[in-house]
Amino acid sequence: MSLSQALYTAMSGLRATQASLALVSSNVANAETPGYVRKTLNQVTGITGDFGSSVRIDGVNRELDQYLQTQVRTETSGAAYLANLQTVYGNPDETGTIESAFNALTTALQGLSTSPDSQSARIGVVNAAQAMTQQLNATTQGIQALRANAETGISDSVNTANNALSQIALINNQLQNNGRTDSSTASLLDQRDQYITQLSQLVDIRVVTNDLNQVTVFTNAGVQLVGTEAAKLSFNPQGTVTPNTLYNVNPAKSNLGTITIDFPHGGSYDLVATGAIRSGAIAAYLELRDNTLVQAQAQVDQLAASMSSAVSDKTTAGTAAPASALPATGFDVDLSGLQTGNVVHVTYKDNTTGTTHNLSIVRVDDPTVLPLSNTATLDPNDEVLGIDFSGGMASVVTQLNAALGTSANLAFSNPAGSTLRVLDDGVPDRSDVTAASVTATVTSLTSGNAQLPLFTDGGALYTGAITANGSQQIGLAGRIGVNTALFGDPSRTIIYSTSPLTAAGDTTRSDFILSQLTTGSFRFSPQTGIGTTAAPFTGTLLNFTKQFVSAQGEAASSAKQLADGQDVVLNTLQNKLSSNSGVNIDEEMAHLLSLQNAYAANARVMSTVKDMFAALTQAM
Repeated sequence: MSLSQALYTAMSGLRATQASLALVSSNVANAETPGYVRKTLNQVTGITGDFGSSVRIDGVNRELDQYLQTQVRTETSGAAYLANLQTVYGNPDETGTIESAFNALTTALQGLSTSPDSQSARIGVVNAAQAMTQQLNATTQGIQALRANAETGISDSVNTANNALSQIALINNQLQNNGRTDSSTASLLDQRDQYITQLSQLVDIRVVTNDLNQVTVFTNAGVQLVGTEAAKLSFNPQGTVTPNTLYNVNPAKSNLGTITIDFPHGGSYDLVATGAIRSGAIAAYLELRDNTLVQAQAQVDQLAASMSSAVSDKTTAGTAAPASALPATGFDVDLSGLQTGNVVHVTYKDNTTGTTHNLSIVRVDDPTVLPLSNTATLDPNDEVLGIDFSGGMASVVTQLNAALGTSANLAFSNPAGSTLRVLDDGVPDRSDVTAASVTATVTSLTSGNAQLPLFTDGGALYTGAITANGSQQIGLAGRIGVNTALFGDPSRTIIYSTSPLTAAGDTTRSDFILSQLTTGSFRFSPQTGIGTTAAPFTGTLLNFTKQFVSAQGEAASSAKQLADGQDVVLNTLQNKLSSNSGVNIDEEMAHLLSLQNAYAANARVMSTVKDMFAALTQAM
């Protein structure tokens, strides 16, 4: 080897060592920088003839385990699920919860039945009923606040995602070195990885890298989010969130915001309606806003509706049709107290098939909601028929005969006033009417009945009405209150008749209310998540309350356990990724000492070559 070659080799060694020292310095300086990946110099041997003659720098290596990085992104998306309803319902049997307020009301009613003439006991019932309604109001406010927070969270997440997408596209366009990695390119890759990780917290993603170090990011549903150009996500929040603001895949029926992706070269796509977002924080927000919290609202609304109807609805059996109707037989039912949403029940037998039919005729005053589905009532075995009462009894009879005269062999008429008569077909004997009754909401505190409108819907009667805006039950827990007339005259908790006046010491009404609230058995909607359409949950009000509070508590506990488990997995992967790709100060210091020795050795070679050149010059 010539002296010139030796000098050239030593100089290349010095340059390589200097570059390595710069990387060690950068590694140490960024040891605590989030997302920083440890970097090393990629060195290759320079060949002259058959021998290595120098060291050549061939880029910078990022010490990154891409498989681990992919796993971390996947688990990051899964860990971003959040749910916390237990704080809204409260823990069972604690004060300030639905269950404790319900128990306080039943205790007050027990005291009233023991001392019916006590003014303080009467006032105590009214106050306890008010506390119960206020607890339902507060629960609704809490649920809707969580939904509003989810709506805000979606909006914020979309903004964050758009920023990450634009930055990923920008960095992709800066990577134009045919796959080689120098120090500045490595820093760009670190930055891009940070944005990709940020994006993975929001949505579930899949990342594909090409030979130019550029990435294309897709959702797991296959929707491309970014490449060298970024798509843009847009969210259209709809303002105040209430129990009546619900998401629907049909934009004409939806009154909550959706997320749309607009592609760089035209075209758009609804990510929510198509289920393209399956995990991550945005998916969690959507699940809370559109499912979990909607179901929670349905539970407290069902409790409010059942509690109201339990003490205000009276079922009156029909009377046998007069002999003048023979040979047809049937019943007369009085519809004078029938309110919108109330039900007339008719049971008849089809003698041709031997099938018994339970018919529920529901009063509606808005014909636009017709026809009603069989799910309009909670009886899984009935057949629901909605009838428009806005045109009077003649119209009602016409509608009933048109719907049932031929198909069921029934005949309806209006013999007088508000009486509805239903008869079978008489001699042909193709049908037999076996029972008829009407369930109507009592409107007066002194009707002579034990039933009373103890609870109201924002001051109006709760009757289960169905209108173009939906069921009256939706959001009832937020509007329910105590009949204001009871605050002025709490004696009506006992006195149910003024002519004749309810006798002193009569506990008929208080006993009835207590019995309905504690031992009355009711069906509850499957929309509450408890029971099914074919087999709805049946039980007391307290049993239902305990059921949904317990169910939400278990759901919250399960969600926490799942989140804790997910965090363990995520932390393990992050620690492993950090161990493989992060900066270890001890290792860098050891590497620094090695580089110092290499630098000194190369410098010694150059010094020796210099001395030899000097000796040769003097010899000449």
